[in-house]
Amino acid sequence: MSKVKTALIIGAGDDTGSALAKAFAREGFAVCVTRRPRHADRLESLAETIRSTGSQAYAKPCDARDEAAMMTLFEEVEAIGPLEVVIFNIGANVRFGIAETTERVFRKVWEMACLSGFLAGRESAKYMKPRGQGTIIFTGATASLRGASGFSAFASAKHGLRAVAQSMARELGPQGIHVAHTVIDGMIDSNFIRDMLPDVDDRREQDAILNPDHIAQAYVDIHNQPRTAWTFELDLRPYCETW
Repeated sequence: MSKVKTALIIGAGDDTGSALAKAFAREGFAVCVTRRPRHADRLESLAETIRSTGSQAYAKPCDARDEAAMMTLFEEVEAIGPLEVVIFNIGANVRFGIAETTERVFRKVWEMACLSGFLAGRESAKYMKPRGQGTIIFTGATASLRGASGFSAFASAKHGLRAVAQSMARELGPQGIHVAHTVIDGMIDSNFIRDMLPDVDDRREQDAILNPDHIAQAYVDIHNQPRTAWTFELDLRPYCETW
């Protein structure tokens, strides 16, 4: 009996990452979710929520910056079933003035948002290339395209991730693997934003903030595109966002 196809969500946080996992579970995937080991309990809670709907879900805590850990993660996911979708969804959004940006901060943000993206892409390619199919999606941000004041670390890392995605798309596309990069341009209705802004409820009522479920549906649509019309880059923003 053939194994179920698998989807791996790297950076399966409480908002967008969770929505992505649930969306691909509804598509019939066995979903593997990962985030840093210190959030293992929340990761397992997400997997249990998905399992309660009748879908397969596996919590796989992992530090995505650790090469050996990432290699083991991909081996374990592939053992569950053929890896068909990988979504790299780690954020690392921090803001420091340039004079206050330490070497440690800059390096950590680069490791989280760029190096770990490279590791995810490389390991994905190893398993997808022999089969000649698969989808790899990298979550980017406004900072992927332009650097704003106070975001030197974040913007440089996201610029680098976009470059990795472009290079992979050009190399792997002709081999049947769809590589895409999204530009999430605007605030997401998330725990982080809800803690920062008092008017989130008003924004939600006016459709003036990104809905994680709608982001997730866009990712599903990318995966389902026929290869005669693949998207590399998709930007998502509320209708009222200034850009």
